[in-house]
Parts: sequence; structure tokens; C-alpha cells
Amino acid sequence: MAFDSDSVQVFLAVIDSGSFSAAARRLGRVPSAVSMAIAQLEAALDLPLFDRSGREPRPTAAARALEPQARLLAAQLGALNVHAQALRQGLEPRLTIAIAPELITARWIAPLQAVAAEHPALEVEILAWPQADALRLLHKGYAQLALVFERPSMDGREAFEEVGRERLTMYAAPQHPFVADGGPAGGLREAHLVATRQIVVAARDARVLDPRFVFGRQHWRTDSPVAALGLLTAGLGWGWLPRSFAAPHVAAGTLRELRLANLTNGLDLWVDVVWSKERPLGRAGQAFVARIAELATPQPAP
Repeated sequence: MAFDSDSVQVFLAVIDSGSFSAAARRLGRVPSAVSMAIAQLEAALDLPLFDRSGREPRPTAAARALEPQARLLAAQLGALNVHAQALRQGLEPRLTIAIAPELITARWIAPLQAVAAEHPALEVEILAWPQADALRLLHKGYAQLALVFERPSMDGREAFEEVGRERLTMYAAPQHPFVADGGPAGGLREAHLVATRQIVVAARDARVLDPRFVFGRQHWRTDSPVAALGLLTAGLGWGWLPRSFAAPHVAAGTLRELRLANLTNGLDLWVDVVWSKERPLGRAGQAFVARIAELATPQPAP
């Protein structure tokens, strides 16, 4: 094989430097070694790469035709070496982030852009799973990070960083009895919520429900906020959604925020990025946590 990493390096050094002696200085070699490497490459290719008729060697048309691919190969080899070095220094082969689907529109893209710029060869996997399932993936080692709402209780296996806040609010469709014709006589109350079908976004395990968000004696459950939105806009029940997620549908008139007579409609929850204390984060995970934490400036409640 004619071209290899060394011959590509010498070939480009001569083109960029304009002479064998300048290329030798650039590469830390003697001029005769550079001249011999080019001669051996030309012999292997059976192509003249440099015109030596003048004072300095000039690239031939064949050399100019090969130059773009040589530069691409050199860049790829450089990136390969950088990636290998990063792996030696603790970079994960793949960064997997499990995100509660209600938070899929949260501010996690910009931090990931910064990580990708620093580690362009890093593989990334984003999984949208209900919160309990996302945390289960984390503890089983399938994900290095989980972006979730604050939990009802602390788990000693978890380390976390607060990275934002989200308000969950109760919604129903305009045609739902809670909204149509002004709602129930005397105002909408907790007793109405308990007695009416609720649409619940929950884990795939039927035994896992967050009691903070389950009022209705009858509830339909789904692991997808998009599916929950479809059920709500069809008038099939009432349910909790993040305000930022529901806002476009409220503006479009397909959802209404419930007005309650004896309850404040809204629960503010912190958003956390969580990792396992049992598995230290690699370089990319650490960088992601640092970048997303930079965005978590204190803000007043919505």
C-alpha cells in the first residue's frame, strides 16, 4: 500500500512548506529522509507527485488531485488519535442520557452541543422514558445520566444537580365538563377531580405511581405525554402536564388550564440531572453536568 499515515504527513508537509528542506524542519527530520520518502511514494504509486525541474519542487496535477483526500485522511487520523487519547483519559465510549418525556423540550440541547464540540467522535444516545423507568435505566447502568423531576424522597445511590424548574398544571379540553359552560355549579373542587377520570403519565410498571399527581379514583395511564395530550384534547379526562409543554395547545384553544375553587392549580418542581454514585461519571458526563448547571440560574416561580 502506497499511502500510510507517515507518507500522507510527509506529502502534505512538502506541499504546505514548498520545499523538502522546509518540510524536513517542520517534521523534525533531515531533508534527505523527506526526499527519499517522496521518491518511494512516487515509485509505489507510479506517479510523479512533484516537478523537480525548478529550484523548489512543485506539486504536479496528480498531487493536487490527491491533496483533498490526503487532507481528509490526515484530519480523520488526527481525530482518531484525539479520541483514543480521550478514551485513555476517561471519556465514555457512549454517553446515554435518559430523559423524562415531559422534559424533552427542556434546555439540554445546548449543553450537549458543547460536549459534542469538545468530543466530536463521542457517541450519544438519548432515551425518552417515564421518570421511574429513566431512573431504573440509570441504576442498572444502561444510562449514565437521567434528566428528571425532583423525587419525593432521597435515594442514597444518587448524586444530582438542580438544573431548572418546571410547573405542572392541571388541564382539560374546552368540551370537558370541568370547562364547558363554566364548569360545575359552585366551582370546580377537589371532589370533582377525585370522581372524574384522570389521564396519568406514569412508568410502564403499573405498580409505580407518584401519589402527588394521582387524584382520580379512575385513571387511564400512558408512558407518553404526547399520548396523554391526545387523550386530554379529545375530552377523555383531565390531567397534569408541564406548563411549557402545554402552552402551545392552550394558545391554540385545544386545552384549558383548570380553575379550582379550593385548590391552587400548579405544582412547582425542580428539574435534576442525576447520576449514580456507584458508577463515577466519565469526562463527557461531567462536562454535560457542568454545562447544563451553568444554565440553571435562579428564577422566580411561574
